[in-house]
Amino acid sequence: MTTSRHRGHIAIIVATMFFTTGIAAAGDILNPGSGNVIFVSKTTGSNKNPGSRTEPLKNLDKAIKRAAAGDTIAIAEGVYGGTFDIGYFESNKALKIYGGFSTDFSKRHPIAHPTLLQPDNKSGAKSRKPILRFSKNIDGLVIDGLVIDMGERNSYHETKGKPAGVGGGMLLLPPQKASGDNATVTEACLSIPSAAQGGEVVIRNNVFLNGAKFGIQAGLRSGTIRVLNNVFVTNRMAAIEIYGTCPSTGGPKSMSRCGLAEIANNTILFSWSRTKDFQDMGYGVRVMTKLGYDIHHNIIGGNIMAGVDDSRFTPDEWIKLDDNIFFVNKKADLEYSPESNTTLDLWTDQFEDLEFGSVSNNTNAVQKGLVIEKAYLEGFLSARYSEETDFDPESPANQWRSILGMNLQGKMSSSVSMYANHYPVDEALKLFGAVKGVGAQDF
Repeated sequence: MTTSRHRGHIAIIVATMFFTTGIAAAGDILNPGSGNVIFVSKTTGSNKNPGSRTEPLKNLDKAIKRAAAGDTIAIAEGVYGGTFDIGYFESNKALKIYGGFSTDFSKRHPIAHPTLLQPDNKSGAKSRKPILRFSKNIDGLVIDGLVIDMGERNSYHETKGKPAGVGGGMLLLPPQKASGDNATVTEACLSIPSAAQGGEVVIRNNVFLNGAKFGIQAGLRSGTIRVLNNVFVTNRMAAIEIYGTCPSTGGPKSMSRCGLAEIANNTILFSWSRTKDFQDMGYGVRVMTKLGYDIHHNIIGGNIMAGVDDSRFTPDEWIKLDDNIFFVNKKADLEYSPESNTTLDLWTDQFEDLEFGSVSNNTNAVQKGLVIEKAYLEGFLSARYSEETDFDPESPANQWRSILGMNLQGKMSSSVSMYANHYPVDEALKLFGAVKGVGAQDF
């Protein structure tokens, strides 16, 4: 068992809790129709090995460097932070990356054999990058069966913003940091930057956890990004932000459609605001510009602002919003801007009046089957931000300022009861299969 600064770092959960269909079997992945397979195992591998099944590499970044576009990388269970614990993984090639294998690669089950991309806090002194980044070629990219967790890299306050029963205090944003820590790295768990070329991308069966700036932030020049059967918990700003990057044609007021984002069967919980005052961002899914969106069969709950943000004036007919379950989103289920200088906070019972390409069977209901850490949920439901000002115009210092024609001054203090606190990995893994047919399903 690996030690951790936080409770719930990793737990091996009995595989019989989950079904065995709906995920590519080990044999299918390890016998692709094209390309090579490179094997990685933190516990049994060596970076001097050839990367074969019996002689795997030790580090994922070494496999990425050796791989050619279209190759498959199979990763065994374990915790990966990069060679020399550098804290990130980058590729300019479209690869097929599969986690969740047993150490001997005979079995694959991402819950029973979790593959964690989980850099530690020390890595923040070496690099300040997204944990996983694909910078150029993405056509054919597959990311499947990884647990991508920023929780060990972040810095949290020891005592402030810590509700009863929650394992640690509030997230600290740079330049603030806990004693002895490096400052939180405010980058996405998974990043596909604007400069990346277009293509077909599948992001499936993963966990995006404790992200200090988005779970997924991606640009798409053309093609389709499919975000399928993932769990997102406690990500700052938004769980998913995907936007089009193709050039616009047809005049200054036109909007080109670059491609499609399909977001289906995901469980999205506890998206936090950009700052601790809860006033800016904090969305489950952001509908951005230049893409069509097919958002269906998701569980979207417990977001500081709204479950879905549609405030970028994407044409209504480009959006499909069907068969989703919303609950306990603090501001609204949907933040909607039909035109400039207009923002509407809508709940599911108002969706029928939207003129989307499709909008049906969305409900607002608490799901009893969701196994959410009780203390965390209670803290979120009662989360509050407050400010206090200590201003005395008659203080000697302010009297002197007044005589000299200077502005009078006071002191303002702020406090928050909870803000983006660490969520345990083992609790996040339990969210797969909580509600049959909606949200992330069992394997």
